[in-house]
Amino acid sequence: MEEEKDLGKPLEERRGKLTVVLTLATLVSAFGSSFQYGYNVAVINSPSVFIRQFYNSTYVERYGQPMEDSFLTLLWSLSVSMYPLGGFFGSLMVAPLVNKLGRKGTLLFNNIFSIVPAVMMGVSEIAKSYEIIIVARVIVGICAGLSSNVVPMYLGELSPKNLRGAIGVVPQLFITIGILSAQVLGIRSILGNSTGWPLMLGLTGIPALVELFLLPFFPESPRYMLIQKGDDKTARRALQRLRGWEDVDGEMDEMRLEHQSEQAEGRLSVLNLLSLRSLRWQLISIVAMNMGQQLSGINAIYYYADSIYSSAGVKESHIQYVTVGTGAVNVFMTITAVFIVEAAGRRLLLLIGFGICCVSCALLTVALTFQESTEWMPYVSIACVIVYVVGHAVGPSTIPYVVTTEMFRQSSRPAAFMVAGSIHWLSNFTVGLVFPFMESGLGSNSFIIFCFICLATLFYIWLVVPETKNKTFLEISQMFAHRNQVEIQVGNAPLKPETGDGRDDDAFKATAF
Repeated sequence: MEEEKDLGKPLEERRGKLTVVLTLATLVSAFGSSFQYGYNVAVINSPSVFIRQFYNSTYVERYGQPMEDSFLTLLWSLSVSMYPLGGFFGSLMVAPLVNKLGRKGTLLFNNIFSIVPAVMMGVSEIAKSYEIIIVARVIVGICAGLSSNVVPMYLGELSPKNLRGAIGVVPQLFITIGILSAQVLGIRSILGNSTGWPLMLGLTGIPALVELFLLPFFPESPRYMLIQKGDDKTARRALQRLRGWEDVDGEMDEMRLEHQSEQAEGRLSVLNLLSLRSLRWQLISIVAMNMGQQLSGINAIYYYADSIYSSAGVKESHIQYVTVGTGAVNVFMTITAVFIVEAAGRRLLLLIGFGICCVSCALLTVALTFQESTEWMPYVSIACVIVYVVGHAVGPSTIPYVVTTEMFRQSSRPAAFMVAGSIHWLSNFTVGLVFPFMESGLGSNSFIIFCFICLATLFYIWLVVPETKNKTFLEISQMFAHRNQVEIQVGNAPLKPETGDGRDDDAFKATAF
């Protein structure tokens, strides 16, 4: 009798499960794409001394004299900053590619931007060309810019709503694993030395090859196949494989109703998105969260970790191990976020994360100021960095990708990710370029700026961003309707607040009050 009652329930109440197909699709796409983003953030840090020596020796062979310090600094800054600049260019390609090739198709195409630069960086020493490294960093940045946006989009559309948060954190988990892998390989006794660094840079192509061979066996986004391609049969088969049961009529009906509601507006371009009143605060929110995520100082710590630990008084021979330890903490806390995001919710984790980062930056400023006069203060500095990484991993690093997927419907999601990704990478580029000058000009006061940015982002989230866990995409749009001064409607009738009915929620139109 209990089974009969369960069969009689609306299908929206049937909780999705973590099937083998969904699990493997998540792991393959996250390892093949997101892992590379993290790996290439940190890969250039540990062997930086030897790469600079290569730049200088190559210059001597060409021109018969050593490279000037200012020119070497410029080349190194380009080597670091070209990666986020490439990420920005990759973000600009998101919307046209995911609409044309699909989510899975874009991830497969994106492997070109990993394999080619991996070969280039691997042979740079043999070719005696530092220009190859700089160009390759731009290209692999394009790969990261695409993957950082497309993987969360792909997994968000594959996932049932009760698992969307946990699965949405997995790409960030693999980013942190990529960072840790680069830090471990960068230990002097492994590859972070004068002979191992070209191989270390070239290893980024391996995850791409894995994804290239395995991802074709997994389904394309059912929402993309039905709503954008009109392929009912393929979408149904994909859902059946992903959910592990045959009866997927409820989700199919939900997607059809969403498709009907979107036919009038068509696919939204970035310009349409910027002018659409019903998505105004969603757009402002993803811009604020992505700026807060990157301008909070996390990349200052990743890009310049060694110099931070050195200024904190850590011996040079021990720095590499402290860096690896910090990376391990980052991975552990991101794993924790996977398991608590559905219980704690997105909003709470964002508030806690930015709060921890704010306090850590303030204390780090104090610790760096007094470390020369107080013997134990360097240890406080290291503790502040580790606590900062914990806070960032719990919320700011992980949740913005999840929330960006949830705040937008199928027609506006590609353009929204394009905007969010562009802001993300431009902010990343800005920190990488500006922080060395901030550090030299402001010294220990540099992190107080990041403190105020974290505080401002925290207040914005507290005032504006609603909780989105276990909500359909249209229920989330409904929560923003009053702030956007629009009315969410199904057909000609206004949608009642908090209906919880996924099928009705996905058929709506927005009209201004």
